[in-house]
Amino acid sequence: MAKNNDRDIHCSFCGISKNEAQMLIAGNGAHICDRCIQQAGEILAEELKQRKSKTLQTALKLIRPLEIKTHLDQYVIGQDDAKKVISVAVYNHYKRLNQKVDKDEIEIEKSNLIIVGETGTGKTLLAKTVAKILNVPFCIVDATVLTEAGYVGEDVESILTRLLQAADYDVASAERGIIYIDEIDKIARKSDNPSITRDVSGEGVQQALLKILEGTVVNVPPQGGRKHPDQKMIAVNTSNILFICGGAFDGIQKKIANRLRTQTVGYKMNEDEEEIDLNNLYKYITPQDLKNFGLIPELIGRLPVLTYLNPLDKETLLSILTEPKNALVKQYKKLFEYEGIDLKFDPEVYTFIVDKADEFKLGARGLRSICEAIMLDAMFEIPSTKEQTGQKALEITLDYAKKKFEKSDLKKLKVA
Repeated sequence: MAKNNDRDIHCSFCGISKNEAQMLIAGNGAHICDRCIQQAGEILAEELKQRKSKTLQTALKLIRPLEIKTHLDQYVIGQDDAKKVISVAVYNHYKRLNQKVDKDEIEIEKSNLIIVGETGTGKTLLAKTVAKILNVPFCIVDATVLTEAGYVGEDVESILTRLLQAADYDVASAERGIIYIDEIDKIARKSDNPSITRDVSGEGVQQALLKILEGTVVNVPPQGGRKHPDQKMIAVNTSNILFICGGAFDGIQKKIANRLRTQTVGYKMNEDEEEIDLNNLYKYITPQDLKNFGLIPELIGRLPVLTYLNPLDKETLLSILTEPKNALVKQYKKLFEYEGIDLKFDPEVYTFIVDKADEFKLGARGLRSICEAIMLDAMFEIPSTKEQTGQKALEITLDYAKKKFEKSDLKKLKVA
């Protein structure tokens, strides 16, 4: 009787009997065989994959270049040319991601870019500010720690590990991200002559970056660090990852000046040539200058868009000090607000800080150094003495600023 019952039980989906199936799972008035379960699993996996790609498409809301630049203007003063280049690069990256390539349609290739500018002009700040507005994974990596594979330091693949971490290890999302490589000038070739010894942190890193920048499938260790044979790797396709590189390229001004047949101090010029702005030689930069500095031609070719940041003059430094959303003065006022102190600066103090920052040639970072020197004593004493003295306000006058600055070690700084 039991045998007859076994023959009567069939899969409710494909109809095979219990004897023909390896396994038949019973449900509420129905049965399903192992083959149907396997097929259902494959269908489900495919359906979820399609839904995920649709979700990624809809998540990429196009942000127009003007909107990106307006966002950058709130945090970064000046540098309009660089802002336009970055805004267009990011916008075109979004368009590439949303593009559906048909048989007869033109495929848009990515345009990686490189930003050149003096220290403290806002290269890293631009990258950090762009990251706030984007809805694709974004990470900032430092080129100074990278070495050729097999040497002490981090492998070049570790930059993709950072992007994976930013995307919560969602590979599909990471493959549409943006990577900002900071301090790219620090991996320049040490000399034009090929050396007997290997340049493992310079030219070796540049060579390792080539295929990643262009687009290839890279096996990335999930936790970063060194690869080893038993480790599980994550395959990441870099074809749709946009790379933005930035560097100070200190000393490239002389190479630009030589190319312009002039010198950085004192120059001779033909009458028919336009006047050269010696205070901002970065505006004349070309890929040839990057090659002379020590970047290999293959790497320069994979960074087709080249832009520059202007050096900061006194007017720009003053704006940086007071105007942006996170301006330095606003930060100090917020710090003292936590102590219940109303902090005020005399206008002459701003001029004094800007003059000193311009003298030291440290860009916007110099502003913070000088402000710290002026505010140090107040930040040290007030938290302890405010209750005894009942102090509710602090006004920074020019005499106070000069007195505190003279006490600090910063006044010993001399321009090289």
